[in-house]
Parts: sequence; structure tokens; C-alpha cells
Amino acid sequence: MEAPEFKDFAKTMVDFIAEYLENIRERRVLPEVKPGYLKPLIPDAAPEKPEKWQDVMQDIERVIMPGVTHWHSPKFHAYFPTANSYPAIVADMLSGAIACIGFTWIASPACTELEVVMMDWLGKMLELPAEFLACSGGKGGGVIQGTASESTLVALLGAKAKKVKEVKELHPEWDEHTILGKLVGYCSDQAHSSVERAGLLGGVKLRSVQSENHRMRGAALEKAIEQDLAEGLIPFYAVVTLGTTNSCAFDFLDECGPVGNKHNVWVHVDAAYAGSAFICPEYRHLMKGIESADSFNFNPHKWMLVNFDCSAMWLKDPSWVVNAFNVDPLYLKHDMQGSAPDYRHWQIPLGRRFRALKLWFVLRLYGVENLQAHIRRHCNFAKQFGDLCLADSRFELAAEINMGLVCFRLKGSNERNEALLKRINGRGHIHLVPAKIKDVYFLRMAICSRFTQSEDMEYSWKEVSAAADEMEQEQ
Repeated sequence: MEAPEFKDFAKTMVDFIAEYLENIRERRVLPEVKPGYLKPLIPDAAPEKPEKWQDVMQDIERVIMPGVTHWHSPKFHAYFPTANSYPAIVADMLSGAIACIGFTWIASPACTELEVVMMDWLGKMLELPAEFLACSGGKGGGVIQGTASESTLVALLGAKAKKVKEVKELHPEWDEHTILGKLVGYCSDQAHSSVERAGLLGGVKLRSVQSENHRMRGAALEKAIEQDLAEGLIPFYAVVTLGTTNSCAFDFLDECGPVGNKHNVWVHVDAAYAGSAFICPEYRHLMKGIESADSFNFNPHKWMLVNFDCSAMWLKDPSWVVNAFNVDPLYLKHDMQGSAPDYRHWQIPLGRRFRALKLWFVLRLYGVENLQAHIRRHCNFAKQFGDLCLADSRFELAAEINMGLVCFRLKGSNERNEALLKRINGRGHIHLVPAKIKDVYFLRMAICSRFTQSEDMEYSWKEVSAAADEMEQEQ
């Protein structure tokens, strides 16, 4: 394919993308296909001769779209949102064209330097403490990871390296295997499963701290740490979640952070979904105590209109992560080492895409005020759905409405709510997923689409209500 043909293909694709997104609410949100649907639709092997791009375009609707779950439909309410916007899509086109692998500064200086500046822009939008920002002139700085799960693991490995070094200085007679066997980390019983997975990958024990009203308190964290100290274990890492996956609950960072500081435990803040809301001043009270954190992470690719993957992570002292990951073969050395970050030392993979372009395009083409308006609209839609739920005496809220998430259920047994969800998703008009806290099963209704309007909340509630009506009629 040469440039003239590429231009025609790309223009046709841009038209298709715009048409798809602008009319996405007309599509059935959940596909009706069965596993294995796609294989009979395409040949068993790659073609020997090139095909026409027009044939590829035709096959998108024939082969791909029947098996797509439409995450950006206003009728999609599962999980949490994944962001999408035209500026971010265009930025990914440019990233694909430049196609650099920005593992060192010299590998593409713009890739590294734009990321440094964008992370400072973003940190200022959240009013993060200056110690997290590269522009402060201190040790701190930000990096774009692929996911919040990666950030949790990176922070854990940095905390682990830090604690091992400290303990070796106190107990030079202990070998590393002995020290690692004593390390223990902490998180709420409502923390994301990726925290537990980080412990498995890091080869350390992680202890679940019982939450109070779905939120981890400082006293509970301190009690767990003191129990482990009494048993000869070495506390080293604590994850504080701001916006849990089950119910979007907020751990008490202002309590847990100082407890971590007191016991020399690395405090990592996971605000994967809810962190985007901190660009709005009225929600920043939920991150009270952020000055006590060692690392902070949220995903602009969830709720801030930046397409996946873009997970923003800040560290007050990146040297612990850099030293833990530092493998420096001759072929990756360059004359400017030390004068700018080499982000390969801040992450698990070596390679990295030019992801900062997406942030740059979105922040410039939306502006902070329009991003704030997007967050506020979603929060208001959640309140609207919650009001519709409470107006029906058959239903109750399972948790406080936080951000763009409503946790609700039919009054009665878990089995009744399982049947309701199966019926809702079986109808195929909207898509929800469940959660369970303390053996109470409930449905999660997340506002996910940037195309959502007030009428969509009414439509979604009518679907829920109609499914409940059907169940009553059958009984």
C-alpha cells in the first residue's frame, strides 16, 4: 500500500468510525454470537496475494461487528468506563505513524519529554503535592503505565526493594530469602483483585484488612501492622483505594497514610476510576491525605476521554523503582543518561508507545473545563438513575451513590437478584454486571458513555423495571 491508497483507505475508515460512534446507541449492546462464531467467517490461512482494502472494509460489518460488545454505547453500564474521544483517536494515528519505541530519551526525545510535561500538567489539574511533579525540581515525577494493575505492581516492587535494603542495613546477617519471607503488605478487603495478583507476582504476602462500610480505616490498618510486627514480620507496603471496583467506596487516606508513614510502610494510592474526578475541586476532599502517599495512580483511559492505554502514575522518589528495574546493557546506553528520564527503568516492559500524544491532544482540544463538565454530567446521571430506583418500592440501594456508579438490588434474596441480572442481560438492550459485598449480591449500573443523555437513564431504568415485571408475572 502506497500513500495515495493509504489516504483513501484512511478517509474511508475515519468516516466509518464517526458513523459507528455517532449511531452506536442504535446497535444491540451485547452480541448474540456463541464462542467460535468467527472462525467459519474467514479463511483458514492468510492470503498469498494482497486483497483490496475495500474488501477489508466490507468484512468489518460481516466479521467483526457481530461479535463486538459496544462499550461506548449509552446502554453499556458494566464494569467502569473505558474512555474514547476523537482527539485521542487521532493522536493514536500519529503515534502509529511515528512508531517509535521510547525506552530511552535518545530513542525519541519528544516521546520522553512530552510525557514528563503532560504528567506535570495532569498533576497540577489534580492539585497533587509538588513533591510528585518533575517541575518541582525535586526527585518526584510521573510516568504513563499501561494499566493500574501495572502501577500497583511497579509500586510494590519499588517498596520491596526499598525495604530489603533498609533491613539488610539493620540485619547484615540476614540473607535476602529470609527478608523476603518476612515481608507483608496490606490492602482493604474491597481492593481490586490486581492488588492480590501483584503480591503473587512480587512473591510477597498481602494481608486483607477488614473494611468498615466498604472503606478501610486507619485504626484497622494499624492493628494489622502491629499484629504482624509482634509476629516478627516486616510491613512494607499498603494500598489505599480511592474508588473501589465493587461500590466506588473511598478508603480513609487521611487516616491510613499517616499510619503507613509512622511504620515506614510505602503507601500507594489506587484511584484507577475515581481519580479523574479529582480534576473537579468539589471532589478533591476524597483525596485528603495525599501528601502522605509515596505513589499515586489513576487511569485517564477510564473516565477522562483518553483512549486506552494511559495509566498515570506519580512517585515521590522514583529512584527505588529505577534501581529495582535497572538493567543497563551497552546497546541501550547513551550520552544523555541522567539528564532526562529513561522510562524503561520506570516500568516492567522495555518498549513503550508514544502515549503522551493522547493526553496532549485531549487536554488541548477539550480544555480542563470541558473535562470537568464531562465528569459532572456522569455523576448527575448516576443520581438520576438512583432516584428512579428509589421511586420503585421493589428496589433498594446497596451502597451510597458515588461518582458515576449506582449499586442497587431488588429487595429480597440474592437468587432473586441473580435472576434479574440474567434476564436484563438476556434481553440484550442494556448490559450490567454484579458485585457482592459481605454476601449481599447486587447490580452495578455504571455510566460509561460520553454520548449518554438523560433520556438514556430513563431507558435503562425502564429495562430494569420491565425485567422485574416479567419475573413477577411468571411467579
